[in-house]
Amino acid sequence: MTPTTTTLARDPEAKRFLNDRLDWNLLRTFLVIGQEGSISRAAARLHLSQPAVSQALRRLEEQLDSALVVRRGPRINLSKAGEEVMQIAAELYGTVSRLGPALDSPAETVTGKIRLLSISRIQSRAYDDFLAQFHSDYPQVELEIDVLRSSDVASGLLQKTASFGLSLCRTPQPRLEQRVLLEQRYAFFCGKRHRLFGRKNLTVADLQGENFVSFTSDQMGGNLSPLTVFRDQQGFTGRIVASSPSLDEILRLVGAGYGIGCLPEHIVAADVQANELWRLPPWEGVIDVNVYLLWNREQKLTQAESIFLERFQQMLMTTDPAERF
Repeated sequence: MTPTTTTLARDPEAKRFLNDRLDWNLLRTFLVIGQEGSISRAAARLHLSQPAVSQALRRLEEQLDSALVVRRGPRINLSKAGEEVMQIAAELYGTVSRLGPALDSPAETVTGKIRLLSISRIQSRAYDDFLAQFHSDYPQVELEIDVLRSSDVASGLLQKTASFGLSLCRTPQPRLEQRVLLEQRYAFFCGKRHRLFGRKNLTVADLQGENFVSFTSDQMGGNLSPLTVFRDQQGFTGRIVASSPSLDEILRLVGAGYGIGCLPEHIVAADVQANELWRLPPWEGVIDVNVYLLWNREQKLTQAESIFLERFQQMLMTTDPAERF
């Protein structure tokens, strides 16, 4: 924290007070508030009442003698001081989170199996680094990953047949905890065999009669149903000519010229750069669809699963979503 951040930070006596008396629970609550951008969502995630979360925020602001948030209706933004405190709180959380696994048991004695259900094509450097570090720290833990549709991921977790899931989750499940892993923006693309490939100055109206390659979850009630709503609102008349639950197969079909497809921008960036795909309007994208880490809160976790979850959440708490690709 810089010397000008708060009145307390400029006062040596106040500094000693902060070092000795600052409540870690207040910092953790503030960290969740900053990540969620909402008192109500932070309260739901922490399993606390909204007044309790608001009171914790006020107590922290009083101890630091600084306003940490700027309220704009139901959503809040961090002040400059709040951004600095948020960064410090994330670093502290990462340090504290390592205490549990360090004291529980030496890494070489942690054994067991973790079954992870995942949708196809999770592209995240932060996730890859997390898996590498976890395996390095706990080499005796076996990891099994099954690739499924989003609906099947949720079903498996509800039936307690798996430890964790990585999936879309448009409609929250009451028994499933969820944390955002990736914030994905979907946009329309076509392959080089398509008649629109390479054409500039296109508008949304130019797409209205085009056929589509679609995810099988792209239906009312499915995880990608906003795509259906978007097409209806824009008056698109093209039909779905091919579909698959697999992103890799959608890419193959779009590349083969079956139709245009709605795909995550970051995943197909290399294909666009290589002139295998062509970006289509609307230029701001179509929809935002998050990928979540999911688990069943009613399922009793093994030691290996508990450490995996703690480490995963630590990674999520200490990395910005924009830096996880």
